[in-house]
Amino acid sequence: MTDGGVGELSGGSPPPRRPLLLVDAASLYFRAFYALPKTIVDSHGQPVGAVYGFIDAIAALASFAQPAGIVCCMDADWRPAFRVSLVPSYKAHRAGPDGSEAVPADLAAQVPLVERILAAIGIPTVGVAGFEADDVIASLARRWEGPVDIATGDRDLFQLVDDSRDRRVLFLTRGFRAPQVVDDAYVRARYGIPASRYADFAVLRGDPSDGLPGVPGIGEQTAARLVAEFGSLDGVLAAAHDNATGLAARLRGRILASADYIEAARAVVVTRDDVPVPPTSELMVGLPDPDLASLSAELGVSGPVGRLLEVLASLR
Repeated sequence: MTDGGVGELSGGSPPPRRPLLLVDAASLYFRAFYALPKTIVDSHGQPVGAVYGFIDAIAALASFAQPAGIVCCMDADWRPAFRVSLVPSYKAHRAGPDGSEAVPADLAAQVPLVERILAAIGIPTVGVAGFEADDVIASLARRWEGPVDIATGDRDLFQLVDDSRDRRVLFLTRGFRAPQVVDDAYVRARYGIPASRYADFAVLRGDPSDGLPGVPGIGEQTAARLVAEFGSLDGVLAAAHDNATGLAARLRGRILASADYIEAARAVVVTRDDVPVPPTSELMVGLPDPDLASLSAELGVSGPVGRLLEVLASLR
């Protein structure tokens, strides 16, 4: 690994805006863990590739987005009880014997280090008991009055894209290349539906990676067509109950047979924006800890930390 970092997310000129950058932390450190070699180690010989890549990616994202502030949003509860009660299969395949998320040991050991180095740099982290990072992101985005950029590799957060409020997603691509900027036009071009209806589409399609089966026999194209034709999930359900809508009998039958699942999954897929998060005015990037240099050296991440500090200094 050279000191040049994992990437220069420099795809295009910086936007003429100063958004709040909300980072889906788990999405980013999982990607960093699998993208970088285990030969990146700290002063004790322990792997720190996830920490290294995470901080380098934050530096690159901050350089790209030119944010007014950065908040790393954490999964205080990766599989909230309120979602599991609605759809018991939700993330069940990713649970370990004790019910916690099955995470590689080398990565689990690095997550506290990510939080420790962020605190030393002065970047706030927010996690709320009983909720996922997605809910924290949605809640902070609702409370912030200015533009918001959401850095994530999770398409479910496309539902938060809102051109009228200047909310967009910086979708993390493979290899830490420049993020794909996702606005309403992108969602419409990719799926044929507005971003405001992405969650409806996701309910019908399902998501095996999250243990959400969707409606049997309805894939991505059919889900998008139904939402586009009938306007919303409620519109799709109403059409399935109406013989005059022209829906094929087999398709109507599948939707009606899954009506209970659809109602439950809707509350699972839609992010909660009423989470008790701190006031956004209290979540500005602070000054680095005096011991940051020694901590960075100990963890073997002086290079990415230096790059991030340089970007942060340019934004003040």
